[in-house]
Amino acid sequence: METASIGRLSPIVTFSNDVDDCSDVNVESSSSTQKMTKDKRMMDGKFEELAETLFHRCSKLLESDDSCFDIPQYPIAEIQQRRQMEKQINDSKLLSPVTMAPSSLFNPQAKKSSFINKIREESALHSVPSFQRLEISGEEISGVPMEDLQNASETLIKALLLREKYMARSMQSFPGTTARFLWKLTGEANNYIGNDAEEDVEVPNDDDDDEDQVKVEKDAFDVEIPGSCGYLLTMENGVMCVYKDSDAVDKCQPLWPVPDRLEFLIDQSILFTIIADGPLKSFCFRRLTYLSSKYQLHVLLNELRESAAQKQVPHRDFYNVRKVDTHVHASSCMNQKHLLRFIKKAMKTHSSDIVGKNEHGNDMSLTEVFDSLKLTAYDLSVDMLDVHADRNTFHRFDKFNAKYNPVGESRLREIFIETDNAVGGKYFANIIKEVMADLEDNKHQNAEYRLSIYGRSPDEWDKLAGWAVNHNVYSDNVRWLIQIPRLYDVYRLNRIVDNFEQLLDNLFRPLFEVTLDPSSHPELHKFLQYISGFDSVDDESKPEHVMFDKDAPLPRAWTSSENPPYAYYLFYMYSNMVILNHFRRERGFNTFVLRPHSGEAGPSHHLVSCFMMAENISHGLLLRKVPVLQYLYYLAQIGIAMSPLSNNSLFLNYHRNPLAEYLARGLLISLSTDDPLQFHFTKEPLIEEYSIAAQVWKLSSVDMCELARNSVLMSGFPHETKQKWIGRNYRREGTDGNSIHWTNIPDIRVSFRYETFLEELSTIFHAVKAFRV
Repeated sequence: METASIGRLSPIVTFSNDVDDCSDVNVESSSSTQKMTKDKRMMDGKFEELAETLFHRCSKLLESDDSCFDIPQYPIAEIQQRRQMEKQINDSKLLSPVTMAPSSLFNPQAKKSSFINKIREESALHSVPSFQRLEISGEEISGVPMEDLQNASETLIKALLLREKYMARSMQSFPGTTARFLWKLTGEANNYIGNDAEEDVEVPNDDDDDEDQVKVEKDAFDVEIPGSCGYLLTMENGVMCVYKDSDAVDKCQPLWPVPDRLEFLIDQSILFTIIADGPLKSFCFRRLTYLSSKYQLHVLLNELRESAAQKQVPHRDFYNVRKVDTHVHASSCMNQKHLLRFIKKAMKTHSSDIVGKNEHGNDMSLTEVFDSLKLTAYDLSVDMLDVHADRNTFHRFDKFNAKYNPVGESRLREIFIETDNAVGGKYFANIIKEVMADLEDNKHQNAEYRLSIYGRSPDEWDKLAGWAVNHNVYSDNVRWLIQIPRLYDVYRLNRIVDNFEQLLDNLFRPLFEVTLDPSSHPELHKFLQYISGFDSVDDESKPEHVMFDKDAPLPRAWTSSENPPYAYYLFYMYSNMVILNHFRRERGFNTFVLRPHSGEAGPSHHLVSCFMMAENISHGLLLRKVPVLQYLYYLAQIGIAMSPLSNNSLFLNYHRNPLAEYLARGLLISLSTDDPLQFHFTKEPLIEEYSIAAQVWKLSSVDMCELARNSVLMSGFPHETKQKWIGRNYRREGTDGNSIHWTNIPDIRVSFRYETFLEELSTIFHAVKAFRV
């Protein structure tokens, strides 16, 4: 038997040549054999063609340069990340909002109008960024029965109307979005600040951000002094009144009505009832929890998109966006190393300066003061200064205040960090100017320093203004607030004042006099143009033995040594500020706002008083315990300057601080330093605050830029300055008010915040409208 192989890869076929075996084969079997042979040949040809095709493919693969064994130019993780980023960028350019979201979300023909369409109708937005949105469907989207929703909504709207009334009277700001909802519901529009549609849409000049821009020297206090307007001033029941002439005084017809104390007490009692309402507490807690959860889902779905949008912006990042330290005390604005270095330098260069008197009334030079303390410049160290807060200051405000005394000596505090002393506050002015120079070198950091006016005598204002003007304490990066310590009981015990009205008169009469006739206090007139508001400071945890009610004595009758309660201080500060703002607005001068410390410790009703009368507050820690107030602060977008490092040393451990929770829920918060001398170590305390917060709470770059933008919005810098810092249209609603080239905040985040805010307002106001109909 013989075998043969046909084709390169053909199967083996066996043939037989034995003649005897084929002798009996008939014609039918012969034809069948021929057919099979033909079929086999055809199959062999197909196999051969297929084999050749495979052979050519393998040859090309071996000759190709794209070998599977080549080493990539970049690591695999980097390649994948690069492809993901490119895909997102392409999606954002190519895909429309309709393809990025469920069809019902933007479909105007849907049975239920989508929320995005409502946003477009109500705010007339030109563009809505595409990102992954969450939509709650169903009849009762609030999660509570409709009757509870109606009751809660009516109560919350009543509280918002109260705040809008007090803000309009005092010429302080109120969010335009909330005001628009209130106006649609009530049909009455108050004079609020915000949502200026007439803003110029021109983009600010790039020259403003030129790192090599030459600073133009100018005399900041070279201003024109206007003449007197001839009005008359009188102090009545603790409030300064302005009269046109003597006839108006006789008829008791002031130019601007004084805020009614009884009306305030009634409104305050209404708010006390509101925050104590059980069902409303549950409703607000549910809404706040929903806001937190919605933010977490937004971050999960859109974090990469936000990051990609930031990477598309040239030049801008967290370090060169504008940020403001919205709460910092001037007497502790430097760090401890800076103060030590300054004291040592003063001991070497100004050792012969007369800085005080000894117990015998004799003059003492700086050298003699340190000799009496048995100290030399070499001996001094940071540890010896002992100005840094430690574990012993926790819940001990008295020990914290003692840290303001270098080396534990009040004499050194008086010499180096006070404005009124034997050297005219020269050392304090110089060290503040050094701190301001650091801010100017950084360029993108700014601050609002707080200076104290105590109310012990009427000449305090002139002394403070003289200190600022004579030493030229000014910077484009700095604005001032005036803090008023609540220390009436100390002054009364020492017989410095006879009653509370005398303290109020010392505080506000110079301000009314300089508004009436700037030439009567020329230096004060110059200094006031850089002051943005008032602050009320002291230890909030001190018990209040007297309540502010209708039986509380008037300021003139408050002659006891008992300190008035927090609300009493705030009401009379607010009432005088209302008249002063109207007076200054008529004269064409700048107005003031109220931005007190509140909610750091003590009772929560301090936050109620601030909800009514303050534009912004500092700290606000106790909001975490009062869900109704926290939700109201969100709806009214009240600014909160938070200082986690300060709180960590005094009242609340860092990990328990609610800042991250407030940020997630959309409250208007910013980061501030409070007292760098006591709490910080570096030359840039504000960046130190941001960096620690970012590490502890894992904040993203978008989160930090959002905090920075909030700080500019809350600050008292002029409107024109804010336009240059965060965009010319920053007052507009939604993404129309955001300029990513200046804020470094993606429109996705701004749109999410705005849509969520509108959703909350719509849930409340539409419930009330539905039941009224």
